[in-house]
Amino acid sequence: MASSFELTTLGHRIRHHRLARGLTLDELGALVGVAGSQLSLIENGKREPKLSLLQEIARATETEVTELLSSEPPNRRAALEIELDRAQGSPFFRQLGIPPVKVSKGTSDDTIEAVLGLHRELQRRERATIASPEEARRANTELRLRMRETANHLPEIESLAEKQLKAAGHATGALTHRTVSIMAEQLGFELIYVNDLPHSARSVTDLEHGRIYLPPASIPGGHGLRSMALQAMAHRLLGHRPPTDYADFLQQRLEINYYAACCLMPETSSVAFLAQAKKDRNLAVEDFRDAFGVTHEAAAMRMTNLMTTHLGVHLHFLRVDGDGAISRVYENDGLPLPTDVTGSVEGQVVCKKFSARAAFAEHNRTTEHYQYTDTPAGTFWCSSQTGTTSDGDFSITVGVPFDDARWFRGRETSKRGVSHCPDESCCRRPDTEAAERWQGKAWPSARVHRYMFSPLPRGMFPGVDDAEVFAFLDRHADG
Repeated sequence: MASSFELTTLGHRIRHHRLARGLTLDELGALVGVAGSQLSLIENGKREPKLSLLQEIARATETEVTELLSSEPPNRRAALEIELDRAQGSPFFRQLGIPPVKVSKGTSDDTIEAVLGLHRELQRRERATIASPEEARRANTELRLRMRETANHLPEIESLAEKQLKAAGHATGALTHRTVSIMAEQLGFELIYVNDLPHSARSVTDLEHGRIYLPPASIPGGHGLRSMALQAMAHRLLGHRPPTDYADFLQQRLEINYYAACCLMPETSSVAFLAQAKKDRNLAVEDFRDAFGVTHEAAAMRMTNLMTTHLGVHLHFLRVDGDGAISRVYENDGLPLPTDVTGSVEGQVVCKKFSARAAFAEHNRTTEHYQYTDTPAGTFWCSSQTGTTSDGDFSITVGVPFDDARWFRGRETSKRGVSHCPDESCCRRPDTEAAERWQGKAWPSARVHRYMFSPLPRGMFPGVDDAEVFAFLDRHADG
């Protein structure tokens, strides 16, 4: 059975050849043995003709059946009407509750073009504001690959951060909350801590009144608030506008995170620290972390920004959830990682033999876990540390190829793993005896991450509930 759009195209082609022969519906009906009203239903895509009738119509209009059955519209007018039918029949248009435009002979081509233009723009905006999981993965993969080409280093943002720090009077050591406040003031903003931020927003910037609203510190010191404030300022400094699509949203998110990292761990002092540690053959994420008063993850990720460009060391970074799924990744050292059909690594499960997962078995989580891992791509040395959040366990890993392990503390470890992934016999194929024992006798129910079913809210800013944000600003506008 033909689809409605195939029938519509067929109807247009029959009408085109009928008119080309100067025949009315009734005249053609008389030639093929059916009423003109029946032909009208066929030409309007409401009824599918039998093959025998198509053969009669082809003969009467001096054409071929294959010509009538072509999927191409016979002319520009037909193409416009078919596209309009398709647009007005889409679920998206039906959700609007607007009656469709009825096209008649008197409807000009320009009018149809204008209506189609509105449909195309509505559809573009819909696609831009809701990223499917596949679109998100593709955009994230493209961004990761672009950053790998630049060694994960953005010199323009590095320079901007150093300039802002110098203007605020910061020279060395950990960046203080006071200095962050000064940096905000120099941009015309006041930092305000409130308890009622919208649940979907990390911070809200009131451009009209010059305020940046942040959550109160959940722990003494509130180190994460420095980063949130710096990220909010970065939007302004980098001239960001509401993102046009999910890829633009990810690019902006990367840039504000990068700027915050540059301020918390400035390039000049960070490179000096890391270069000295390399010279001493004593590189360690925990030392870098403590020197600048940041989180272990922030220090580990910052090493990926600086060590290839300034120290010539290629490396990888992994944040892995307790179930083994990768939530954040960067690599330029050839570490073999699992990917899906789109090339995405995020969400894939790493080998059980990797340090990123073996570290979960360690009892002492306050120190780094060191391990060499033999893989089909070579041997890698890794340093991993684990932690726990309300969402569960996670591990942070920084690793390098075997030859570069000589620069790191922990290189003397005797712990070694052997990974044969992606060969399923490595860690994915069950033990034969266990498989035979439980085949057909067990039914596990899979746990699915919520984000698989949660598209970004529609609005000006992907991932943010505009209604909540604007209600929040109304509450504080006069405060």
